[in-house]
Amino acid sequence: MTVLAALCGGLFCALAAGALMGTLPRFRLWRPRRRESRADVWLQQAGVAMSPLRFRTGCAVAGFLAYLLLVALTGSPFVALVPAVAVGLLPRAYYARRRRQRMREVQAAWPDGLRDLSASIAAGRSLTQAVSELAAHGPEPLRRAFAHFPELARVLGTGPALEIVKEELADPTSDRVLEVLLLAQERGGAIVRGILDDLVDATTRDLKLLDELETEGLEMRINARAVVVLPWLVLVALTARPGPFRDFYRSAGGVTTLCVAAVLTAVGVAVLGRLGREPTEERVFGRPRAAR
Repeated sequence: MTVLAALCGGLFCALAAGALMGTLPRFRLWRPRRRESRADVWLQQAGVAMSPLRFRTGCAVAGFLAYLLLVALTGSPFVALVPAVAVGLLPRAYYARRRRQRMREVQAAWPDGLRDLSASIAAGRSLTQAVSELAAHGPEPLRRAFAHFPELARVLGTGPALEIVKEELADPTSDRVLEVLLLAQERGGAIVRGILDDLVDATTRDLKLLDELETEGLEMRINARAVVVLPWLVLVALTARPGPFRDFYRSAGGVTTLCVAAVLTAVGVAVLGRLGREPTEERVFGRPRAAR
C-alpha cells in the first residue's frame, strides 16, 4: 500500500511538472481544431501566456501543497481541505483582478487615444501614420498595446497588424474601435473622423457607467469574501495546537460538522458569485476560430 501511494504521488508530481513546463505528451482524444474557448480568451485578457490546462494544473499543485502543509499544521485532513481549496483558487482570483484592471486601463485610455487618432487624421496623416503616432505618443496603456504595430505594419501591412493587436487585447471595446480602423483602411477614411467622435462619446458614457457599478458593488464584495474566509481562518488557528478543539474536529461529530460547513460554504460562494457577478460584454468581433 505504501509503495502504491508513493507511485501515485510520484506520478502526480511528474505530470504536474510536465504540464507546467509544457512537456506533456499530447493525446488526440478530441478534434485538433475547435472554437476558441472562454478559458483561452480569459487568460489572454489577463495577460497569462499559458494554456488553460497548464494554468489549472498550477492551481491544483498550489492547492495540493497547501493541503499537505495545513494537514501537518492542524493534524486533521478535513480541517485542511477547504482552506487548501481556497489556496488553489487564489491564482484565479489574482489573475481575475489583473484581467479586470488591465481591461479597464485600456478601456479608460481609448477616449484620449481616439481623440489623438482623430487629430492626426485631421492633420493629413494616413491611418498607418496616425496609429504609429498613437503607439509612440498616445496614452500609456495604448502605447504598450501598439508597441509592435509599426514593425508589424511594415512587414504585414496595416490591416493584418491591426488584427494582431486586436487579438492581443481581446477586449470588446478595443474590438469595436479596431474594426472601425480596419474598415477605414479597406474602404477609405472619408467618414472616419465622424465615427471616431461618436466612439469617443459612446466609450466615455460606458466607462462612467462601469465606474458607478464597480463603486456600488465594492463593499458587497469585500463583506462577502470576509464572511467566507474568516470562519475557516479561525478554525485553522483553533486546531493548530493539540487540545479539545483538535480532538473534536478529528472525531466523527467534528468531521460531520466540517462536511456540513464545507457544503454550506460552497453553496454560499456559488450564490454570492452569481449575485456579485459583473456583466461582461461578449467579443462580437473576435476571431471565430483558434487553431490548436
